[in-house]
Amino acid sequence: MISLNNVTVAFGSFTLLDDVSLHISETDKIGLVGKNGAGKSTLMKLITGEQGMTSGHIDMPSDLRIGYLPQIMEHHKGRTVIDEVMTVFDDLHSQEAELERINAELSERTDYESVEYEALINRLNEINDRLALETGESPLVRAHKTLAGLGFKPDELDRRTETFSQGWNMRIELAKILLAQPDVLLLDEPTNHLDIESIEWFEDYLRAYRGSILLVSHDRKFLDNVTNRTAEILLGHIHDYKVPYSQYVTLRAERIAQQTAAYENQQRMIEKTEDFINRFRYKPTKSNQVQSRIKALEKLDRIEIDETDGSRIRLKFPPAPRSGDVVFKGTDLVVGYPQKTVFSGAQIEIKRGDKVALIGRNGEGKTTLMRVIMQELEPFSGTAKVGHNVDIGYYAQNQEDILDRNETVYGTLDRIAVGDIRAKLRDLLGAFLFKGEDIDKKVAVLSGGERARLGMAKLMLQSHNVLALDEPTNHMDIRSKDILKQALQSFDGTLIVVSHDRDFLDGLVDKLYEFRDGKVKEHLGSVSDFLEKRKIENLQELERLAPAAPKPVAEEKAVSKQVFERQRTANREYRKMQNRVSFLEKEIARLEAAQAGIEKVLANPGEKDDILELTRNYLENKLSLDSMTDEWGALLEKLEM
Repeated sequence: MISLNNVTVAFGSFTLLDDVSLHISETDKIGLVGKNGAGKSTLMKLITGEQGMTSGHIDMPSDLRIGYLPQIMEHHKGRTVIDEVMTVFDDLHSQEAELERINAELSERTDYESVEYEALINRLNEINDRLALETGESPLVRAHKTLAGLGFKPDELDRRTETFSQGWNMRIELAKILLAQPDVLLLDEPTNHLDIESIEWFEDYLRAYRGSILLVSHDRKFLDNVTNRTAEILLGHIHDYKVPYSQYVTLRAERIAQQTAAYENQQRMIEKTEDFINRFRYKPTKSNQVQSRIKALEKLDRIEIDETDGSRIRLKFPPAPRSGDVVFKGTDLVVGYPQKTVFSGAQIEIKRGDKVALIGRNGEGKTTLMRVIMQELEPFSGTAKVGHNVDIGYYAQNQEDILDRNETVYGTLDRIAVGDIRAKLRDLLGAFLFKGEDIDKKVAVLSGGERARLGMAKLMLQSHNVLALDEPTNHMDIRSKDILKQALQSFDGTLIVVSHDRDFLDGLVDKLYEFRDGKVKEHLGSVSDFLEKRKIENLQELERLAPAAPKPVAEEKAVSKQVFERQRTANREYRKMQNRVSFLEKEIARLEAAQAGIEKVLANPGEKDDILELTRNYLENKLSLDSMTDEWGALLEKLEM
């Protein structure tokens, strides 16, 4: 469907993609992996036509519909959420209006044999065919379902888009792309701003999606759950594996090990052969053997080991000056904003050397507490005290807002560096994979991951005894996250980190503060200890699961409303599954009837029957029928549980 053929992208003397080829078929769900700056986003822009290539060509059908979600985008303003999303259906509405006009005109015309009448009939059939591809649900219903799946509450749909954060506006754009039902989805880090409920819904959507997907993500679990193929961009080349991410990691290691062993064996053979040639080159009695071995070496198919990217971020935070024993203490904290109290009654104590994680769903107060610790926000009541000699290095989520877009990478650090470190800025940037011409790039053209690394480099220019990191791994590639974790494990100061990434937090922190339902609860121990107690798979599951602790009879009335709301939500989900089953049963019956009709024609085709077209329709129907039957069976199992 989409074929990249011998594509090269070069910027001056630097070659980003070197003679790469990649074919994306109708059923491929590809995870595109590689370190930040390797060319993943560029590859997507090549397909959309936003990026030009130095050489090569890309082949795809002219009518192919592509849905592209970049990392950073311009958001539309001036409409409510629902009105903005419904703009996706403008073309559908215009087709419906045209259909109504054609029907009215046909009812009045009597020139049945005319060319004009035939043209109207053809246009009528064309529009009907397009409208028949719709699911049967009204666009408004589909829009509400998609927005709900992405985390929007019903009372938020009438709010104007500019009142939402960048992350929520990204969800609006994602909803528009999904509702447009394109043939191909190009998704560049789509889960960065999604919570667990939305990610789970999104995973289900993508698994059932009938088109092809090219997906960039640094979430191992998401890649494994969605993709069936992994394409790695490494040093300008693409290595293609027909398996999801975790299997790719294993296969890649096995392939490199096999190549290395074969290469070493061949090198030993070559060395022995060359030694024989050199020893007996000038002995007449051995001349035939020498010539034979020279020719053998010339014809030898030399084994090469795939290049591996050995560059690493070797992070080492400066030694932490000694602070007081208590770094931060909050007593009876009530914190929020003029419109809303976020949490209350919080008792928080962070001591020197603690490694603390703030966990909980979006909007529960993790970043708000960070602002209190940074003394950017005063609590409504209670006391919030920062300890003696505490020097905090703060890493915020919004690096794109903090960094000057018009400044260069080098200039960003040069503006704040003082003392001897100024002579080592290039070394520091090299440790963060900014090499050669990279240091002269403007911040505006950096990828999200490059901005994250640059923000972390800024943090290392001065010595701090407390690091407050708000979602530090957003946009970082998998390898970079592991390296940052190692550096933080060896940091001898105090760490306060907001993250939903269990792999990142596990083995890093020894105390957690859980933000939930307006309260803050302390948990001692590791993330693994916490997860084992809760019997949950992932930290982000906190956003939808709560332990059902037994309550005294006297408290039953106080919680009855909450119980009713949970039951109502469960009933609503049950009804949604029932409705989906009914819809699938109708569609399956329709497709089976269509298949039977095609089979009948194929059994005894007439002269005017297009066998190729009938066969194509039959195969397409079969794919749809198989997919719907699988979904129907899975839903029935859930309903019977």
